Amino acid sequence: MNTDPIADYLTRVRNAIKANHRVVEIPASNLKKEITKVLFDKGYIANYKFVEEGPQGIIKIALKYHPISKVPAIRTLTRVSKPGLRKYASVDSIPRVLNGLGIAILSTSKGVMSDKEASVQNVGGEVLCYVY
Repeated sequence: MNTDPIADYLTRVRNAIKANHRVVEIPASNLKKEITKVLFDKGYIANYKFVEEGPQGIIKIALKYHPISKVPAIRTLTRVSKPGLRKYASVDSIPRVLNGLGIAILSTSKGVMSDKEASVQNVGGEVLCYVY
């Protein structure tokens, strides 16, 4: 029983980056799949694949590194809204991450999206994590 599956997801990705792994496998859920799609669309991961295996399924994420310097595309991955203290943001108070260089991933009424997409669609929601 995992009390915070999103924190587990972020920690697995963070650990894989620190160990210079190319691929990381994570137990799947619908919210984790949506976060993975946002990370891929914004260019933080190279590729992903959903494997329907067992009762839950697995997300395979190919991490992205700079071809010459081998620096990972994801420098920092921080959980914001925790089960003990949820953080919500209205359209006007969506946080800017690293002065616009990073992204905040939000869970809104229109689905999981980045902070810029939420501003365009004029919706607020729960701030899941910061990525830069």
